[in-house]
Amino acid sequence: MELNRKKTVLMAIAIPMSLAVNAQNTLSTDTLADQTLEEYVVVAQKPLVKMKTDKMTYNVKEDADSKTSTVLDMLRKVPMVTVDGQDNITVNGSSSFKVYVNGKQSLMFSSNPSQIFKSMPASAVKSIEVITNPGAKYDAEGTGGVLNIVMDGAQGNSNMSGMTGNVRITAGSKVLGGGAFISGQEGKLSYSANAIINQTRSKDTDIEFIREQYGEAGTSTMNYKQKSDTKMPFKMANITLGYEPDSMSNIGLTAGITDFTMKNSGDPYTTMGGGIYGKGFSYGEWMRMDNKKVSFNASMDYQRFLNKERSSSIAFTYLFSHNPTTNENWREYKEETFVGDIPTGMTMNDMYSKAKEKSTEHTGQIDFTTPIAQGHTLNAGAKFIARNNESQSDYFNVMDGENVINDALCMDYTQKNSIIAGYAEYDGRWGKWGTKAGLRYEHTWQDVEFGKGKGENFKNDYGNLVPTANISLQLAPAMNIGLTYDMRIARPGISYLNPYVDRSSTTSISYGNPDLDVEKTHNIGMVYNFYSAKFMTSITLKHSICDNGIEQYSFYEDNLLNTTYGNIVKRRQTSLNVFANLMIAKDTKIFLNGGASYNDFRSTALDTNNHGWQANMMIGLQHKLPWEINSGIYLISNSKTYTLQGWNSGFNMISANFSKSLLKDRLNIGISGMAGLAKDGELRFDAWSKGKDFQNRQRIHVPMSSVMLNVTYNFGNMKFKAKDKRNNIKNDVIEHKSMMENLNNMEMKQ
Repeated sequence: MELNRKKTVLMAIAIPMSLAVNAQNTLSTDTLADQTLEEYVVVAQKPLVKMKTDKMTYNVKEDADSKTSTVLDMLRKVPMVTVDGQDNITVNGSSSFKVYVNGKQSLMFSSNPSQIFKSMPASAVKSIEVITNPGAKYDAEGTGGVLNIVMDGAQGNSNMSGMTGNVRITAGSKVLGGGAFISGQEGKLSYSANAIINQTRSKDTDIEFIREQYGEAGTSTMNYKQKSDTKMPFKMANITLGYEPDSMSNIGLTAGITDFTMKNSGDPYTTMGGGIYGKGFSYGEWMRMDNKKVSFNASMDYQRFLNKERSSSIAFTYLFSHNPTTNENWREYKEETFVGDIPTGMTMNDMYSKAKEKSTEHTGQIDFTTPIAQGHTLNAGAKFIARNNESQSDYFNVMDGENVINDALCMDYTQKNSIIAGYAEYDGRWGKWGTKAGLRYEHTWQDVEFGKGKGENFKNDYGNLVPTANISLQLAPAMNIGLTYDMRIARPGISYLNPYVDRSSTTSISYGNPDLDVEKTHNIGMVYNFYSAKFMTSITLKHSICDNGIEQYSFYEDNLLNTTYGNIVKRRQTSLNVFANLMIAKDTKIFLNGGASYNDFRSTALDTNNHGWQANMMIGLQHKLPWEINSGIYLISNSKTYTLQGWNSGFNMISANFSKSLLKDRLNIGISGMAGLAKDGELRFDAWSKGKDFQNRQRIHVPMSSVMLNVTYNFGNMKFKAKDKRNNIKNDVIEHKSMMENLNNMEMKQ
């Protein structure tokens, strides 16, 4: 092979394998140095996505847009993840998934992921892992799998010393905030810390509900209109410490706190007429809702290696999580806006309600891994979870400016769960074939008590046997195919179970169902992966079966629309997801992340069914402009989606990012913007649902046009010390790379 000096060549790297790869299939930089490649420029695409049969890893740090985007923006690009126009996240086609941070479960992130990710800068994240077939080691909860956010920071590499960090400022038409990050290594101690604070605001969102109710009195109609104002202050801080007391063990400590509030206010106007409302009437209100969520998480883990090769180990982990939530609602009627006569029997009074929920969890876990032969590994472990959920809900009638408690509408509720689990998993490879199979058993003891309000105390226990398996075949050095199967469960949380009746709306009520059962879903999938220096793709075909799906549904009773939950749906979903990334020139690449699915919902309890096709797509172009300016432009489109009782409309939006690094990459300045493709840059959402005696239509217009400036200054330096001959830890975090992955990671410049 002959290359001209000082000529950039874009190609699949064709270095002879005998020179480029050592016996361990890792790139030998010493050998490459002997070949005097410093005279040439060889450019290959760094892998943006690492693809395995059961897991996808999106390398956020390798995406130029990470300097100007949020984590939610990055998720729109991640394979097997969909973010709709209202920031709802689905993983592997399901809205039921678990969120882990640095490999540890986070209850706060799992309970409110979209709002947190919307507030987190992508520059604080190293990578995002989508574990579509989690395996027996992971909890069985989360039908969509696991979304693992790997934060940026020191990785505990004893070959490095020093400190790095950055400070960030973000300002835009809808957001203002900043943050700071620091990480370092001093001898056997590694550390990192991160702090974020910002406030976002969305003004002038138009909301309209049109409801028709059918009965003996005829058709009753309600029209509700509101222009809302939403403020979302967000604060987060965390710290991570790692220590290696000797070459055979390590200790890790983490602690973090998150504080998120959503404040929504507006002046809705409601018109009713026909049927039970007679000649009709109308009225205006003032409403406000404050929802505050705080989370504190801490963990400690210890890992001990049992042999000199560090391939056998035992690990102990303790996790503590405390998550209090407060939800306050105010409603005041404007007497001067009343038109017409209020029907007999309908009471309308000012109200105030306050609901407090608190979840506290203690988790202890032990994991053991050992090789049983060359290329064959056994993993086993046990886990205990003590999870306590508490809810206190108070309802007040406001009379003459005083809050008068209404005991009949108040409720205290406690739910205690004790969960014990054990698992065993085999991971093996025979030449080009690989397999992973495991079995997990979880048993749950549940104790529910009512301190106030309607409800009977009860105790319950149940067990779930959860199998997982996948098999893969390496068709070529850069191509593999795999088959997967798993069973996932979804335990209903306290908001689904809590029977407290929310009466913050005049015409509707909502409440949970304490009789909900565990949802079980069977997933069968096929995965195809291919990657080269210029092109990579991943295609996933999946079929899901669920016969006791938890579904939100509505019905009319006593002239009020009731909304609750039930194990009432049989759900079938067949989906195809595609991720493709093509480097068309040295400084230009395009990518596609999208999918299509056919969904079928059937409910005997409601005597209804629904089905249809739905699709989503994000197509993007990234290009390096003159003066080393990174640019990216993206088109995002979602089609109509279906539910048991109706559908939600799709949306179309566009976003763009531009960034420039200065002062030898110390300073980064970025500008980003987005807009809906409807009139005036809006996103417009329609939703329609129908029951036995009603139909409901919703229209929401969200002003999306926004521009944001992001400035980041990096400081510090990390240095390599003398080379350490110890083997790396071989676990889920440090992966074995194939020959082609190592070659694709090369980027040698003169």
